[in-house]
Amino acid sequence: MVGGKNASLGEMYRNLTLKGVKIPNGFAVTAHAYREFIEKSGLKDKIREILSDLDTGNIANLQERGAKVRSAILDAELSDELKQTIIEAYGHMCEQYGENTDVAVRSSATAEDLPDASFAGQQDTYLNIKGPLQLIEASKKCIASLFTDRAISYRVDKGFDHFSIALSIGVQKMVRSDKGSAGVMFSIDTESGFKDVAFITAAYGLGENVVQGAVNPDEYYVFKPTLAQGKRPIISKTLGSKELKMIYTTGGTKPTKNIPTTKEEQEVFALNEDEILSLAKWAVIIEDHYSAKAGHHKPMDMEWAKDGVSGELFIVQARPETVQSTKNRNVLEEFVLNEKSKILIEGGSVGAKIGAGDVNVIKSVQDIGNFKKGQVLVTDMTDPDWEPIMKIAAAIVTNRGGRTCHAAIISRELGIPCVVGCKTATEALKTGQQVTVSCAEGDQGAVYEGALKFEVKTTDLSSVPKTKTKIMMNVGTPSQAFEQSFIPNDGVGLAREEFVINSYIRIHPLALLKYDELKKDDAHMGLIHKIDELTSTHKDKTQFYIDKLSEGIGTIAAAYYPKDVIVRLSDFKTNEYVNLIGGHLFEPTEDNPMIGFRGASRYYSEAFKDAFVLECRALKKVREDFGLSNVKIMVPFCRTVEEGRKVIDIMRENGLVRGENGLEVYVMAEIPANVILVDEFADIFDGFSIGTNDLTQLALGVDRDSELVAHVYDERNEAVKRLVKRVIQGAKAKGRKIGICGQAPSDYPEFAQFLVECGIDSISLNPDTVIKTRIAIAETEKKLGK
Repeated sequence: MVGGKNASLGEMYRNLTLKGVKIPNGFAVTAHAYREFIEKSGLKDKIREILSDLDTGNIANLQERGAKVRSAILDAELSDELKQTIIEAYGHMCEQYGENTDVAVRSSATAEDLPDASFAGQQDTYLNIKGPLQLIEASKKCIASLFTDRAISYRVDKGFDHFSIALSIGVQKMVRSDKGSAGVMFSIDTESGFKDVAFITAAYGLGENVVQGAVNPDEYYVFKPTLAQGKRPIISKTLGSKELKMIYTTGGTKPTKNIPTTKEEQEVFALNEDEILSLAKWAVIIEDHYSAKAGHHKPMDMEWAKDGVSGELFIVQARPETVQSTKNRNVLEEFVLNEKSKILIEGGSVGAKIGAGDVNVIKSVQDIGNFKKGQVLVTDMTDPDWEPIMKIAAAIVTNRGGRTCHAAIISRELGIPCVVGCKTATEALKTGQQVTVSCAEGDQGAVYEGALKFEVKTTDLSSVPKTKTKIMMNVGTPSQAFEQSFIPNDGVGLAREEFVINSYIRIHPLALLKYDELKKDDAHMGLIHKIDELTSTHKDKTQFYIDKLSEGIGTIAAAYYPKDVIVRLSDFKTNEYVNLIGGHLFEPTEDNPMIGFRGASRYYSEAFKDAFVLECRALKKVREDFGLSNVKIMVPFCRTVEEGRKVIDIMRENGLVRGENGLEVYVMAEIPANVILVDEFADIFDGFSIGTNDLTQLALGVDRDSELVAHVYDERNEAVKRLVKRVIQGAKAKGRKIGICGQAPSDYPEFAQFLVECGIDSISLNPDTVIKTRIAIAETEKKLGK
């Protein structure tokens, strides 16, 4: 009767406002009214005649037919009875909200929000409509928008008859987000389909800019399982540029307009943490309601708005998510680039696919007739009018938009790679240029020069054997953690902090700790400017380090929750730390940093101890504030038992108490001393993880950074294997867990088999080697009768 959108709003208003979800009130004009209008006015026959020779593959034909149908609808008159009924319903709204109340007029097609077709943005929305005359005019425009070019094309593609679909008009009280903020929210990760997060985007002003992709919004992830436990698990916050905001106009022909945001607005998040958590809780309530009704998990796609006058949050729309929720999770599909070239432009990646073709830069929707199948569409941003050519593109690249904008949603639905928010793609890329668009390398999508070779690997996960030996994963990149979590695994044996520090923080921790001192010296103004630019969201610069490190670790821990995630404390060498912003001021010069000031020796030294405390505070935030108690901690390059005790003492002083809330502390077994004194190290640590990279270096006396002796370096050397066997036996004798996170089992399946024969508890592998190594280990266990 009222289409998916209006039905959903009515259902939520009736059922979920009782659970604290705020929905602005409104009314619906039924599909029956629409049918009566097009039949009694003679429009049905007229539309059928206009579309009799429709060819959606011919853009000019589609545009001409669409324009004629819309013009016919706008020229027709609504019946007096229908006009009066709409005005009467609007009068009831004015009684509730005040005279001439402002409303949004939206379409709700009767085929919308189906499991395999979202119909996202196919019809138009009219905002800030006031008074009966504007409302009647907007209602007719809404009906006409059932026959936009993109809607006609979409229905043909999906196999829907134009007259099997009717349109209901939704009239809903406007939320004054023109003075606040608005955005889109999913109860699932839109890129990977990981179901345990709520994903929220936000920008200032009315929400149309986020939906259309006119701005690059803020992005937030909230972990749902520990949110339910009362924790505050905002595991990721990414600042968007938010260059525009849509506001009301006073006078003029259009009820809304876009204005630039201020620098101050751009440099702060559009939502505070309490608001982010409130929205995430609503996402869970809404998802739970529709899942219970469907009898299975039903992720939802929602739009929200914050009233800048009252400060209240509202949900203004909810529909089923139609891409990730319909995927076959038993088949793992991996796109892999086999070669690299010059990166021409980067932006936010949508999906995890790769596409290649000739660039076609199109700046206006008027020119979409020039686009050819298999080209790479490069444009400022898309809206539903671009849909006829999006479906034939090899890939899409936009200047503007975030991962919930129109280009992103349609690309996911079409299954093509899309890179959004590139800022200058239409200048950097030239029509006719051959490129490869890759979204297969994490949250940063890249456009490479030339047509590069890539492959698609598919694995039937139901055929991957189980093993008694735990198969864990080495993970360093938070942005790939959700996607990689679908690979069969027993948790994370090595989560590296270095990638988070290098990519998400980029500043030396001591430069942040000594920020105020550096600021006093004019010689450091360039450095201070860089720090200010990266930390604009934080007045307290050390809190920036804690927050970004905790978000990176928290994202990895959430992806594998409740399985163990073993986080190795930072293990940069001096020649790596010096490359961080400000690092040259605090790092000594060493002739051989591989065996110098690294690992445990840093944490208790007066030169670095304060920086280590920041790491402890970040880990405490992950375990306590986020509730991710599956995080275990591992100490790298611990030369002596006494060093181990000192590190454990500093951790305890900063709230990380071994044994408290299930906290286990492991040590890397990567120095011969760890093997020789395995029984003594076992007295102070809960377990070991063998690091074959450093163990091989130190056993064979080879600098693994030197190519001159690289031919000697081999983890399969008998001396290394004997050390490995001995430390496994020693750990087992003391009742301690022991695994391996070094490179050897990832590179050599026979080394993995050797470890199983030695009785190792777990093997942690690079994600791309997990499945083939698991198969090899299953065969070894079978031979050994395990």
